[in-house]
Amino acid sequence: MVPGLGQAHHVPVPKALLLENLHPQARAILETAGFDVTTRTGALDEPELVEALEGVHLLGIRSKTHVTAQVLAAAPDLVTVGAFCIGTNQIDLRAAASHGIATFNAPFSNTRSVVEIAIADIIALTRRLTVFDKEMHQGTWNKSATGAHEVRGRTLGIIGYGNIGTQLSVLAENLGMSVIFYDAAEKLALGNARRAASLDELLAGSDIVTLHVDGRPGNAGFFGAAQIARMRPGALLLNLSRGFVVDPAAVRDAIVSGHLSGAAIDVFPTEPKRKGDPFVSELQGLPNVILTPHTGGSTEEAQEAIGQFVANKLRDYLATGSTTLSVNLPNVALDQPPGVHRLAYLHHNVPGVLAAVNAMLAEHGVNIEGQLLATRGEIGYVVTDAGSPVNDELVTALRAQPEAIRLRLLS
Repeated sequence: MVPGLGQAHHVPVPKALLLENLHPQARAILETAGFDVTTRTGALDEPELVEALEGVHLLGIRSKTHVTAQVLAAAPDLVTVGAFCIGTNQIDLRAAASHGIATFNAPFSNTRSVVEIAIADIIALTRRLTVFDKEMHQGTWNKSATGAHEVRGRTLGIIGYGNIGTQLSVLAENLGMSVIFYDAAEKLALGNARRAASLDELLAGSDIVTLHVDGRPGNAGFFGAAQIARMRPGALLLNLSRGFVVDPAAVRDAIVSGHLSGAAIDVFPTEPKRKGDPFVSELQGLPNVILTPHTGGSTEEAQEAIGQFVANKLRDYLATGSTTLSVNLPNVALDQPPGVHRLAYLHHNVPGVLAAVNAMLAEHGVNIEGQLLATRGEIGYVVTDAGSPVNDELVTALRAQPEAIRLRLLS
């Protein structure tokens, strides 16, 4: 039997579907682990994804493919989903958990790449390199210091002081910048960075404002005309977080009016699904505005690291039941000694589950070698290592329990 897919006398080779040009390392890792891997270059819409997931146990995506509740309900063989990026707002995490589908992402792998493009954008905009570059390509020699500044001594305001915001804070200080930050959660200031008491304080005190917030629904429309109006005249704005966070029309108005002297935008409310598709934005053609196609974390180094990290998490979940760093299931990691038979039991978080499981194991003469239980909201997860083979009758009985969501026999 193939580890991780459940108990059967004959189980077909597990299938993986990888979308959106994932790094080849992801495919190599999964094929080495015994998966039949299919790759596709672009994203799929809901009907296409439902059709493509028939018989698929593992799905890998990036940010363009939306894994909705309807998709999950139509994919009974799906065991795990990997978001080969930071964000997971494109996946219905609650619905995935309710179907016993573990979801993983890459919270750290592209941090450095995003930080470096932010630094590059800040220097390019502050020195007005975009304007000089365009004029030179048009054949105009316009040597001038007007409007060009050093970043040293300027104040960077970071909205969202997580993995990216904190690392950016350190590098910006190394360039001689002063840093203030604002975050809804309590965060430890690194170096000489100072926490702003309010968003308005940050906006009024920053020469450059950069957004690094997450994709939670509450952040939609977070930064619009009112917030831009509170920024310093001549300030710069960067958005390398989520497209729906910033109002592009408000940014355009501020650039045209001269209230903002430049902007760098990497993410957009509506983005093409596939490489080469047309792109249209009200921000096109504006002076000192850098537009990049959602490539903040798209370096070869970051994509390789993401491919390895997420593929390993998916492989390990299928093989051992480990949910460490899962974004929607209780986090459980239990060492698996040789010779044990592992049961991975996802269930509704109600009283008495562990006692009922152990009573059924005892009734079937199964001795427990190791066991770990964790809960997360409405979901519970108990991993049990049995010292003797687990028979079909026990598996059938556990799956028939009213609280059962998904039971897998892993060895």
